Amino acid sequence: MVAQAWSRALCARLCPGAPRRLHGWGSAAFSSRSPSSSTNDGFLKEKRAQIMSRGLPKQKPIEGVKQVLVFASGKGGVGKSTTAVNIALALAAHDSTKGVGLLDADVYGPSIPKMMNLKGNPELSPKNLMRPLKNYGIACMSMGFLVEETAPVVWRGLMVMSAIEKLLRQVDWGQLDYLVIDMPPGTGDVQLSVSQNVPVTGAVIVSTPQDIALLDARKGAEMFRKVHVPVLGLVQNMSVFQCPKCKHETHIFGADGVRDLAKTLGLDVLGDIPLHVNIRETCDAGQPIVISQPQSDTAKAYLRIATEIVRRLPTPPA
Repeated sequence: MVAQAWSRALCARLCPGAPRRLHGWGSAAFSSRSPSSSTNDGFLKEKRAQIMSRGLPKQKPIEGVKQVLVFASGKGGVGKSTTAVNIALALAAHDSTKGVGLLDADVYGPSIPKMMNLKGNPELSPKNLMRPLKNYGIACMSMGFLVEETAPVVWRGLMVMSAIEKLLRQVDWGQLDYLVIDMPPGTGDVQLSVSQNVPVTGAVIVSTPQDIALLDARKGAEMFRKVHVPVLGLVQNMSVFQCPKCKHETHIFGADGVRDLAKTLGLDVLGDIPLHVNIRETCDAGQPIVISQPQSDTAKAYLRIATEIVRRLPTPPA
């Protein structure tokens, strides 16, 4: 019941007036043109012209956040969320004085609550801002905190973009040195909305070496270039599988595909992450490997990537 109430409240905040607009819709709403249709067409044309005349939205920093890092892939299922979670933890481990936040921008399929072992609804501050849930020292915000775990989010693009805006702007992030944004797959509304509305410090592209994944990884990198977001580099995920018994290494998804793509794009490879069962098990358990097995070779691989990311970042504003 609580989750349902939160969901209703969220919808009210994201789309005030939506129930009024939808109330009473029936077959008549989709019938042939009415006498007032020409008036409506004129209004829509005028509204469209007003919106177009504004040009691109002006970027506005997120209050309290010094640098924004986006993790994208283009293709789903390549381990982007797992990488974003472990890199966020690795950034905090790299320098314990730095504040790190994690935003789950995948409205339709949020993963951060489970990976970070977080449940519950955000509390509201006196300024009516949502307070992030915290674990392992990381401030986290996700649509998964606002809807029931098994409830699908069935929204059109405008509502999704409005939700992202609220998750960015109506959250009391406190003081953060890094806000890591886990992007959804693709190059659509969310990527464009974040890139155009927030001054993004840099993007990290995550891909497996597989040709199919690389096709979309390239599109992701090119998209960020078009919207003038610096691409810090690529991460080659699931690069190699080592048999736990005989130690034989197999490149299940191919070898060095991400390196070849990086050369083509003139970008750096930030590091390689192997295909290891412990990465999956620890994230499923809500104890990411950087936290639960910090001395493992895999955790050290994430830490090296975090170091490479920090090395490429500009000096943050004072």
